[in-house]
Order: sequence, then structure tokens, then C-alpha cells
Amino acid sequence: MDKFSFLNAAHTAYFAQLYDEYLINPDRVEPSWRAFFQGFDFGMESAHEGDFEMDQAAAPVAIPAHVQKEFQVVKLIDAYRSRGHLFTKTNPVRDRRTYEPTLDLVNFGLSDADLNIEFDSGELVGLGKTSLKNIVAHLKQVYCESIGVEYMYIRKPAEVKWIQNWLHKNNNHPSFSKDDKLQILKKLNEAVSFESFLHTKYVGQKRFSLEGNESLIPALDSLVENAANKGVNHFVLGMAHRGRLNVLTNIFGKPVTDIFSEFDGKDYEQDIFDGDVKYHLGYTSKRKTDSGKDININIVPNPSHLETVGAVVEGITRAKQDMHSPEDFSKVLPIVLHGDAAIAGQGIVYEVVQMAQLDAYKTAGTIHMVVNNQVGFTTNYLDARSSTYCTDIAKVTLSPVLHVNADDAEAVVHAMNFALDYRMEFGRDVFIDLLGYRKYGHNEGDEPMFTQPQLYKAIKKHENPRDIYADRLLKEGVIDKNTVEKFETTYKNELEEQLASSREKENTIITPFMQDEWQGFEQATEVEMMKKVETGVDRKTLEKITATISKLPEDENFFRKIKKLIQDRRKMFDADKLDWAMGEHLAYGSLMMEGYNVRMSGQDVERGTFSHRHAVVKSENSEKEFILHNHIDGVKGKMEIYNSHLSEYGVVGFEYGYALAQPQTLTIWEAQFGDFSNGAQIMMDQYISAGEDKWKNQNGLVKLLPHGYEGQGAEHSSARIERYLQLCAKDNMFMANCTTPANMFHLLRRQMLVNYRKPLVVFTPKSLLRYPKAVSAVDELVNGHFQEVIDVDGDAFAKAETLVFVSGKFYYDLLEYREENNRTDVALVRLEQLFPLPIEQIQEVIKKYGSKDVVWAQEEPRNMGAYAHLMLHMPETRNWRVCSRNMYAAPASGSSTRSKARQARIIEDVFNTNK
Repeated sequence: MDKFSFLNAAHTAYFAQLYDEYLINPDRVEPSWRAFFQGFDFGMESAHEGDFEMDQAAAPVAIPAHVQKEFQVVKLIDAYRSRGHLFTKTNPVRDRRTYEPTLDLVNFGLSDADLNIEFDSGELVGLGKTSLKNIVAHLKQVYCESIGVEYMYIRKPAEVKWIQNWLHKNNNHPSFSKDDKLQILKKLNEAVSFESFLHTKYVGQKRFSLEGNESLIPALDSLVENAANKGVNHFVLGMAHRGRLNVLTNIFGKPVTDIFSEFDGKDYEQDIFDGDVKYHLGYTSKRKTDSGKDININIVPNPSHLETVGAVVEGITRAKQDMHSPEDFSKVLPIVLHGDAAIAGQGIVYEVVQMAQLDAYKTAGTIHMVVNNQVGFTTNYLDARSSTYCTDIAKVTLSPVLHVNADDAEAVVHAMNFALDYRMEFGRDVFIDLLGYRKYGHNEGDEPMFTQPQLYKAIKKHENPRDIYADRLLKEGVIDKNTVEKFETTYKNELEEQLASSREKENTIITPFMQDEWQGFEQATEVEMMKKVETGVDRKTLEKITATISKLPEDENFFRKIKKLIQDRRKMFDADKLDWAMGEHLAYGSLMMEGYNVRMSGQDVERGTFSHRHAVVKSENSEKEFILHNHIDGVKGKMEIYNSHLSEYGVVGFEYGYALAQPQTLTIWEAQFGDFSNGAQIMMDQYISAGEDKWKNQNGLVKLLPHGYEGQGAEHSSARIERYLQLCAKDNMFMANCTTPANMFHLLRRQMLVNYRKPLVVFTPKSLLRYPKAVSAVDELVNGHFQEVIDVDGDAFAKAETLVFVSGKFYYDLLEYREENNRTDVALVRLEQLFPLPIEQIQEVIKKYGSKDVVWAQEEPRNMGAYAHLMLHMPETRNWRVCSRNMYAAPASGSSTRSKARQARIIEDVFNTNK
């Protein structure tokens, strides 16, 4: 014992504090003390194998008994912090699973005999020196009642300490005023009464009720009010269908007359869109908080792909932050409501969570709340995930998680207050797992007894959260027995009046989403989409842009190849031969000169997958980044370009959201190869192609998809043109497959210069990026507009017997063959815009040549590419001769030899005019 005699003389509180710091972050403790505590822990672990008496034989560290006990109490405190959430009372309708070891005293070398002993370790939990009995009681209140907290995996001691200090105030229990409690009860009543009203008036109709998780409403109400007081003025919320109508009415203030009209199945007042089911619609409103703050709140439209909306929420949030408060992102708050089965099962959640701290996508912390029904449609939670909790995804970003009993309304609001404070303090994500139940089946027509008979027997006997809370307030003397009845009668009378009013209206009115951001924009039909737009830029402006983007800072070192690439831009301009990258750069620069911003993200977009763009250049020594466009003299807009993480679904969703909130920004996502966009197909199907038709939302997102058959196998040849074209109808999107830098220049400029926004998908080239013939003269940028059809064959081809329509890079393959074989009997016409299909221009070209043999040529297999699209939209193309690969399951052969042979066969077929 002499070795540790100093422990007898010093204050044990100091050692307890030191040991506590060691348990939280060993690396912060001085090395000799760290070794000492490691020895102590080893001794404790060894002692567990037998009796918990730590003697000389059992442990390498022999310390005074009272100090040893003190350390054991610290270990107990640490266990409650780390594992207390496993022993909470957070499940309102199920007996929770059991976990070992428990938090019993015996597991820490303590016993009931120690309960009345006072320990300095009480200071660690804000109690000061006190009895073990008081420490345990306090720990149970903080960590094992209606709120279970996970946070000890966080690696930043300052955050851990902040969380601990927050939790230990009032034993992690709320301390609300009478007015606060009445507001919670009022919002609970609205949540419960709204659902019961709909259940009575619209029997059997789907509404995806909130019943079982009604405490979500007072929690969101509290969040909005308190966040506004902390400086938040924009809220962006995304959620799936469960409880959405309740949130729309009782948080966003959507007129219930509109919701009743939607239930009554009335037609829409506007005839330019088809609408969507009522629990998918978005909404924007302005609200004045109780404290007089003006705020803007948005609930984002969503499809049935439950977690897709999370990515869109983050994109909208970032756009609003960039636009309204670039110096303080905290003023715009993203909130994402999840389902328990969805957050655990959907991969996009991981993609979005990984964005949280990335420069391109961070939004200063998202509040995630899981409306946990404990059932996914008919699937039990034990069949829905392998993780302990549905929220275990939070550990990816070391975000704290609070598991809360949905029956304890005050605890739910208290947890939301924690989430807000944490987010505002650290700018990081936080998760709340709201453990409730689902009163009915997945929708109100399902029978849940089929699959969860025991659970639903318990649910049928269970009181709703409002009545549970009212009983509590009655016992506290906060309300009298008539209070709830008065609340309910008043609210339901209002609903009755609104129902009567709604039935006097003939049509349903859909309120535009984020109308402030879209003032001045009009919805465009196919007629407007086909109008010519003057997109030329004067030569002096182009020279000014070129001068800047072709010159690197002189006080930095750059790789020799980078210097040459940048200097070559000036040479191209002077030589009047602009390549593809220059067409892009001049489009971006000219738009920025006119006040538009440019935002691009995707895998490797800064340099470009094919090393053609170099929009971001890095110095050789310091890796300092330069975006030359931002230094153009007189530039008004800003360029931001980011290499994304290896995600398509999440990133495309984010950029769609960004474009939804910033129509004055040219927002671009580029795929590494065109087929990579398959990973974001849900975004294409549910949002990009259909958003305007379903929700009246315009969106100008640009997708650049490298496409072209260069013998690189099935995976990197085709962007699956046919899939995108199949989604085209009426006036929903633009589809283009350009062949010249000038046409790309005009296409990108047209995207911003019109007074409407449509998604644009461009099937961009790979080999053409450096192909000597794929160049444009400067005058082609100065004059003109985007050409949907390019017919440049001169008088020599006026009497061509064969007229070939072709799109994209394949044009140059045919051109080479024609030149090599001096074939003046075959005219080549490029179809640059695939949708809206320029039918009149095509017909004019056919009339001009009068050729007997009209050909559609494509390098894709016949069951792919644009062929089926042409036949669908222009029936006469069925009579054209088609030259393509045969039908295949894979887009291309893995053998370069075979691929070249097939390509050559198509070309020969095109020029075999004797067929």
C-alpha cells in the first residue's frame, strides 16, 4: 500500500474527477494517471470473474478501500451515462427487451450497505458530496425514466460535458410554467380532436393518422416558438405521410377547408397539373410566433418513397442559408421526420447523414425526429432491423439520440428543447426517437390484428396522450375537470364550421410551395419551351471572361500541366477553336456576369471525370483552391463547385432541393458516368420528372450525364437515354444530346434566361471533349441561340438520296466515314434536342431534302436509345429505316473488339443505301 499512500492524504473528489475525465477521454489524462486507471479497470474486470473483492492477487493496483469505492461509484455513474437508455420507461405499449449486465449495484462492487455512505463522486452529477442512495436516485431520474439518452460515444469532451450539464438540470425533467402546460394540452387536444373528427366524417378514407404519437404536435409547436426566439426565421420540414395532415393543420396553419375539399375528392381549380394525394402535398406559410417573431415555415412535398424527402429538405435549407443568411446558417432550421422502419431500412438516410459536415452540403445541424410506431406496415420491428435502435444511424456522425415515451407529453417537449439547444450550440445533427404506437393499421382500412394481435389488444385498451396528460394536470391542480371538454368542444365546432364552408366550394385550391422564391416566374407549356431564346453574348464580354479564366495567380506554384491547360484557354479563343470545356466555362462566366449564380456538385466535378473542366485549380505546394470564374472583373454572380461524396441518390435529391429554393442559380449535378444516375432513379421518377405535374413545383436542375460508345463496356457507355425519354410528357423536361460547344453554351444559357424553370438532362460527351472537330468558333457564341436541329450540309448534299438523323457523338463517327468514302449521297442531320421533340423542324428538313430513304441512326441497341421515343411522339418515324445495334439486355459489349465491330456494322448499314 505504501506505493499509493498519497491516495490517503489527498481529497477523493479530485481523484473521482480525474477518473471521470479518463472514462470520457483517456487521452486527455496525464500518462502516469492513465496507466494507473488502466490498472484499476483491469483489476475490476479481473474481480468480476470471482467475488468483487479487489485484493493484491486479483488486481495489480492496490488502493485504499474508500478511494476504491469512490472509483466504483464513478464507474456506476459512467454506466448510467453509457447504458442507462437500455433501462428506460420509454415504451408505452410493449415490455421492452432486457439487457445484461444490468445497472445493479453488485455489478460495480457496491451493495445496499453502501447506500447511506456519502461519496464525493456526487459532484460529478451536480449533487455535491452525497449518499450513494441520492446518486442512484438522481441517475435513474436523469437516464432511466421517460427519456433515454445516448451520447457517450461523442469524441469531443466539450460536447459531452455540455450534454451532461444540460441533462442534470432538474434531473432531466421539464419544469414548465402553467401557461406552458396549458399550451401543451391545447396542442395535444388539437392533434387528438383533428384525427377523431376525420375518423368520424370520412369513415374508411386513408389519412395515415398520428394517433399514438400525438405528442409530436406540441413538440413541433414548442420547437418553432423557441427556435424563433433564438434567431431562426426559416424552417424547412420534411416528413412522410404518417401524421402529415395533422402537422399541416395544427403547425403550418393550412386551412382545413382545403383539406376537407381534398377528402371530398373535388377537382382542382387549376387545370395545368394533375395534383397528388392530400398527404403528399407541400405547403408554405408565414407565421407570427407568440412572442411576435415573423417566420417562414415550409413543409416539403414528398412521394411515397419515405426517406427521399430528407435529401430535398437539406438542399432547400442550404439554398435558403446561402440566400438569406450566408454568414449564419443557424437562422434556417431543417427538420426531418422519419418513420422507424424507414430510417432503419432506407439507404438514402445514410447518404444524407454523411452530408451533415461536408462543405458542399452542411446545413448547421438537422433535428431528426422518428415517429416510432414500432411496426412498419405489417412488419414487426424485430424483423425490420438488426440494430438495437432504429436511430443507430445517428452514430455515424456521433450525434446524440434521445429516446422518449410519446405518452409523456412534457418529456417529449423537453427532449425537443434539448435538441434545439444542442443544434444551436454546436451546429450538429441531433435525433429524437418518439416511441409511440399506431392506433390503426398502416392506413385506416387495414386490420392490424392479423399480424400483431397481442400488440393491438394492448393498444385498444390504451388511453391517448391527451387524456393521460389531462389526468396528470388535473392531479397537479393546473386544470379542472371541464377544461379538456371545453378545449375539445371549441376546436370541433371550428372544424364543423370549416367543413360546412368547404362544401360550398366547387374546386380544390392548391397553394403554391415557396411562392416568395418564385415570384416573376411563369409556368410554361410546350409552346413556350419551343420558342427561340436569344442567348448570344458580345465578344468583349467573352474576351474578359477568357482573360480571367486563362490566367493563374502569379504568387502561387502550379503543376506544369495545369499551367498549360489554363493558358490553352486563351490560345483556343485566339485561334477561334473553342473546345467543350471552353463552351461550358464561357456559359458559366457569362451567366455570372449577368447576376446568376452557378452551383455544381457530383463525383469529381471540380476537375471533371475526364480531366477537361478544371473549374477548381489547386496550387502545388499548399493545395490552396482557386475558382477563377469568381475573379472576373465586374462579375455579379458566384460559382460554387464541389466534389461530392460517393452518392447519387442523396446528392441529386439535395441539388433538386437547392434548385427548388434558388431559381436564380444554375444548379447542376454531373454523374461520373451517365449510368451512375441509375442510383438516383427514384429522384428522377418521383421529383424531377413529375414534380410540376403533381405539386406545381418548377425546378431548373441540370443533370449532365456522360454518354457515348467508346468500347468501355456495358457500365460506362450508356446513360440510359431511353429511360429518361420514357418519363417525358407534355412540358415536363428538356432532354438534349449536343454535338458542339456552342450549342452547349446556348443550352445552358437558355436554362436561366427564360422566365420559367424546367429540369434539363444533357447527355454529354466523353471522347468529344478533346475531339478536333468538336469545336466552335467564337462568333457561334456571340450570335444565335440553341439549335434543336443542326442541318449544316451544304449544296453538295442537296440531292442526297439518303437523309440520316442522328444524335450526339455518333454523328462524328458517321461524318468520318462519309468523308473517308466521299459519300455525297448521304446527308447528316443532328437532332440536338430530344424533348420536347422538334417535330416541325424535323419535318421541314425532310421536306427540304425530299429524300426517299430516311434513316434514324443510333449507336445504342434498338431497344434502347431514342428510337422508341421517336415512334411514340412522331408516328411517321415508324417508316424510317433504323440503323442500330441489335436488341441486347446489356447496353454494350465488354469486349472492345466486339464493340468496335458492332459500331462499324451500324455505320456500314447507314451508308448501305441499296437496302
